[in-house]
Amino acid sequence: MAPSQQWVEKYRPKQVKDVAHQDEVVRTLANALETGNLPHLLFYGPPGTGKTSTALAVTRELFGPQLYKTRVLELNASDDRGINVVRTKIKDFAAVAVGRGVRYFAFFWTNEFIPLLMRPRRCFYSDYPCPPFKVIILDEADSMTEDAQNALRRTMETYSKVTRFCFICNYISRIIEPLASRCAKFRFKSLNQDVMHGRILHICSEEGVQMGSEALATLSRVSEGDLRRAITYLQSATRLYGSSITSKDILSVSGVIPDNVIQSLLQACTSGVFDQAQKEVTNIIAEGYPVSQIFSQVYDHVVESPEISDEQKAKICQRLAEADKCLLDGADESLQLMDVCSNTMRALCNMTQECSYV
Repeated sequence: MAPSQQWVEKYRPKQVKDVAHQDEVVRTLANALETGNLPHLLFYGPPGTGKTSTALAVTRELFGPQLYKTRVLELNASDDRGINVVRTKIKDFAAVAVGRGVRYFAFFWTNEFIPLLMRPRRCFYSDYPCPPFKVIILDEADSMTEDAQNALRRTMETYSKVTRFCFICNYISRIIEPLASRCAKFRFKSLNQDVMHGRILHICSEEGVQMGSEALATLSRVSEGDLRRAITYLQSATRLYGSSITSKDILSVSGVIPDNVIQSLLQACTSGVFDQAQKEVTNIIAEGYPVSQIFSQVYDHVVESPEISDEQKAKICQRLAEADKCLLDGADESLQLMDVCSNTMRALCNMTQECSYV
């Protein structure tokens, strides 16, 4: 039996107009498609908001399926995109000039060749603009080194007539200014609940999945505006639990820590008893919960809590940030979680000295 297709790819927008919740971007790119004149592009914004889907849809609508493979070069974070790749692979692809994609040789003996000359911007064999340039898509461009970006700047200037670049990134601040200034910038907004609910319900209807309002709200919450993540969670839950999905099923496949675990940890910190907090930390580590996810959910609870003062929130959040950085540097999870709990206890109980053992 052939493996089922990933829903993220199955329901990826095929046209620019199908991209959800990015009205300004869609409107501008639709005008560019009408004229066939595409500038260098820079798409930035949170993950799962349609940046890559929009870039692929634009290029497919420009060139069609026949010319797409020869006119578009797509590189993502899994490819080596250091300065050597910029000087070789990208430069070699950008340097080759292309025509307008008109196949006239089959009509020399017919009267259909004459009208062809009056449509220089349209491919004869399709209804695609087929402009005389290529497109290079650099996904997650913010992970490129600064040297590679500087090398790319000269390539953009030299071959701008025959090649357009489309940069896709999450953080525009990591793109050097000389590159950003040469591009038309488009910011992709996080998807709100209404847009995400509509898309998820459409997929559920197409796939025969039953999903209640509570499960839908849970899916929106755990995916944090990332539609790609939401669709992945939905498909994973369907494969594991069948066509009827509950809120518990979504939490199970998403890897989110149950709320009662976070609440127990914060209650132990509020008690002011170090041994109680240490017991909660031991239980969390024994259960195998990722500490980085614990920090993220503790942060959400602390920030949203009306019972914690702003000064206490600042102290706790500062320690959470420091501990999270230590985890990225390879620190021990148990020690970092215990340190966060100790500092949280000190902040919540207004302690000025080390907590006493009881």
